Order: sequence, then C-alpha cells, then structure tokens
Amino acid sequence: MMEYKDYYQVLGLTKEATQDDIKRVYRKLARKYHPDISKEDNAEEQFKQVGEAYEVLKDPEKRAAYDQLGVDLQAQRDFRPPPSGAAGAAHSADFDDFLANLFAQRGRAGAGAGRVYQENGEDSHFKVSIDLEDAYRGATRSLNLRSFQQERTLNVKIPKGVKQGQHIRLQGQGNPGIGGGTAGDLYLEIAFNPHPLYRVEELDVYLELPLAPWEAALGGSVKVPTPDGAVDMKIPPNSSSGRKLRLKGRGIPAQSPGNFYVTLKVVMPDTLSDKAKALYSELAQEQAFNPRAGMGV
Repeated sequence: MMEYKDYYQVLGLTKEATQDDIKRVYRKLARKYHPDISKEDNAEEQFKQVGEAYEVLKDPEKRAAYDQLGVDLQAQRDFRPPPSGAAGAAHSADFDDFLANLFAQRGRAGAGAGRVYQENGEDSHFKVSIDLEDAYRGATRSLNLRSFQQERTLNVKIPKGVKQGQHIRLQGQGNPGIGGGTAGDLYLEIAFNPHPLYRVEELDVYLELPLAPWEAALGGSVKVPTPDGAVDMKIPPNSSSGRKLRLKGRGIPAQSPGNFYVTLKVVMPDTLSDKAKALYSELAQEQAFNPRAGMGV
C-alpha cells in the first residue's frame, strides 16, 4: 500500500488555501531550499518534497483528485486488502494509476529533477532619496542590495531631469533567477530630500523670496538663488507680499523643462535707526495710504 503524503502539510498550508496562496508559498519555499543557494542541511530533499507537492496542488483538477483519493487512501493507510479482494485491489490500482499519471513527469526526470528547476527572478523595488540639485545636474548613487543570502553594491546613475515619484527601470538588476532563469528588473523610485529653500511640484520649483520694504516699493534687480545657481531677477515697483513672479524654464530640466516661481515676501528689519524711523514718519505723512480701506475701517 502506498504511503499517504500530506502535500498541504509539506507547504505549511491547509486545504482552505487558495491557488494564489499555494503559488506564493511554493515560490518562497523553492527559493529557500533550492540546492544552488540554500544553506539548509536537507535542502535538496526538502526542495524535492516542495516541488512534488506543488506539482499536484497547483493544478485545480489534480488537486481535486488528490483531495478525494487522498482522503480515501489516508483512511485505509494501515489496511491491506487480501489478495482476493477485488474491490480493494481495484481501488488500490485506481489510486496507483492516479499517482503514476500525476508524477509521470517527475518520474522521468529522476532523483535529480530538483536541480533542473528554473525560475525567473522577481522584480525588486528600491527608494532612492536625492537632493533637488541632483535633479538639475544628475548624480551617481551607491546602493547596497540584498537578495537571499547575497549582498551586492550597485552604482546607479541618476539622470538629470528626474522628478519626484518617477520610477527608473534597470533591466536585469533585480532578484537573480534560479537554475539559469532570467534575473528580474530593479525599479528605483525617486524621492527628494527636504530642502530649506525650495518646494517642488512635478517639474516646477517654488521659492519664497524675502524683500526689504524699499526693494518692494522701488523695484530693481535682486539676486535670486536657484538650485542651478543664483540669477538676477527684476522686481517690479510697488510689489506687495504674495506677488508671484516666474522664471520660465528654470525649473527641473527635462525635454519640456519646468518653471521656477518666486513668491515675494516683504520683511521688515529687526531694528530701525532713529533716522530710519524719521524717514518712515515722513513717508507716512507724505503718502496717503490706508491698506485696510477695503475692510471698511
């Protein structure tokens, strides 16, 4: 009588497991016990058992037959029908035929079947944080990647013009395949480090620019910092806080580059000299201006 094998137990699952559960667990265990990479003492035998279980349970029809005939076989595990028992002999023959067909492919492959197992590597994902300035000029990052028991260092070139949230695909740099399978791809998600000056939306960059009261009143040219270096910007006379100015094409460089937006903010000096106070008093007398006139006060 053939010994019953609980393939669900081999995979650490119950009979309620879905086909997705079976596939997910099998992939995990196949990688864990694959003789080419596993350090487990009984890796090859475990790998063969896992592969045998998956061969049956991955196919809904084979699984259904195994569930039915397996229960019958388990119920009579210690029962050997007498040689003349036609019904018992017929049942045993049926199940032996079932198993023979079920494992025909594995039987032909022989004991070394596990070593010819092949699986493509999975894609891997990695988040890379860069400075905004790197998006303007490009950069190189050194990544420490770990796959199974192996570690490796990969130098990655970050092209200029990348934007936050963009994914860069590196073909064949993901998890390695097994048994000669193709390696997966590595996807890098770009994130920007927080910046003390700038705010970024897609390819556009925003800056709040402080102005002295006289700069806002008189206008003129002022130096404006950008991630690509300082530029001269013309401030229109009588500019108020909140006014937005644009430097076209000065955002993150790309085929269609973003813009650089400056929001003006009038800032008072921390202290005023007596002469400055006198000048402000003279201005108040000279200029009839009530900024709250529209508020009814």
